[in-house]
Amino acid sequence: MYHIGIDDYVVDVLLPDLVGHDKSPAGFLVYLILWTLLFRSERRSIAVSLQGLSSQTGLSKSAVQAAVRLLRRRGLIKVIRASPTAVPQYELVRHWLRRRERRPDRPTI
Repeated sequence: MYHIGIDDYVVDVLLPDLVGHDKSPAGFLVYLILWTLLFRSERRSIAVSLQGLSSQTGLSKSAVQAAVRLLRRRGLIKVIRASPTAVPQYELVRHWLRRRERRPDRPTI
């Protein structure tokens, strides 16, 4: 059994923001599946089809499409396509890590 490390920000901030504010639990679920796939692959980006995300989340393909649009619009993922019909490459944008690096007031241990 694998254990997947997830940043506190994802659970403490992103979950209530996507589910509560944006009313998109599907967005959070798709983000979590992408996080899991990337964590397990130990890569920066991963190619996965909408159908693949649909089967892994249990959501319809259209719900996955809407979730990907939301995550992209919110700047939480990057989607790269070699062509309009190619399987997209997904990359997570973890902006909170850059913010944390810039804060000189936080002591380092």
